[in-house]
Amino acid sequence: MPLGSEDDKGATGAAKFVTSTLGNTVGGLGKTVGGIVGAGGRGIGQTVTAATGSAGKPVGEAIESLGNGVENGAHNVSKGVEDAGKWK
Repeated sequence: MPLGSEDDKGATGAAKFVTSTLGNTVGGLGKTVGGIVGAGGRGIGQTVTAATGSAGKPVGEAIESLGNGVENGAHNVSKGVEDAGKWK
């Protein structure tokens, strides 16, 4: 983050730089973990559905939905962390 404006000099500029870096790092990690959990949930759900047929389809779909929910939730929280790091 460039330290070009009057508001971004001294301690305020340093704080903004640190929080921006930290927010982007934590936000990126959160999105990565959410994506991994979401993909894993979808994979397990599809495997359950394929292995059990129509009898296990509701369980497989529930697992997929859970994985998608975790992924979306992690993405939203991570976006908030990144925005906070940008002082939004």
